Amino acid sequence: MRRVGVMGGTFDPVHHGHLVAASEAAHRCNLDEVLFVPAGQPWQKSDRVVTAAEDRYLMTVIATTDDPRFSVSRVDIDRPGPTYTVDTLRDLTSYYAAAGIEASLFFITGADALAEIASWYESADLLALAHFIAVTRPGHVLVDPGFSAESVTFIEIPALDVSSTDCRARVAEGAPIRYLVPEGVREYIAKRNLYVRAES
Repeated sequence: MRRVGVMGGTFDPVHHGHLVAASEAAHRCNLDEVLFVPAGQPWQKSDRVVTAAEDRYLMTVIATTDDPRFSVSRVDIDRPGPTYTVDTLRDLTSYYAAAGIEASLFFITGADALAEIASWYESADLLALAHFIAVTRPGHVLVDPGFSAESVTFIEIPALDVSSTDCRARVAEGAPIRYLVPEGVREYIAKRNLYVRAES
């Protein structure tokens, strides 16, 4: 049975915090691989403009090339309509079954996000599709919302106080993001003029 970590996210942009969380989850939960899945149209981010999916996908590919355990899937980008975690997990389950690969899915998410799982689309089906790995984030108090150990594993990761929101804001302000994101991602952002504040 192949143990596959699934790390969904907007990745706008992907940063070192994402990579550390994926690496720690792979180590602590004995995962064979971690599949990064950039969202196509993230339904929870409908209140702001999200960078084009292709740019977010390519940045994630660049960020993950140095770790042989990491790969990137287009499953959410290529599916039309809003991106829901339940669809991601169903599509990946079908993909591995069609490929003849026995796979057990482990969905990696923030512990703070997991606390809101009841509000997720078709949430009742989620825990049947994957084991959830809830990772802590800086400043978040780890509180077990009552899930069984068979459904959710809570792990603490080294604190990296970096977020995609902060990275975008720093670029807009002309502040450096070196060491917050992989160097290739920083170069891609500069080349594509991403997150630069529009001239008024």
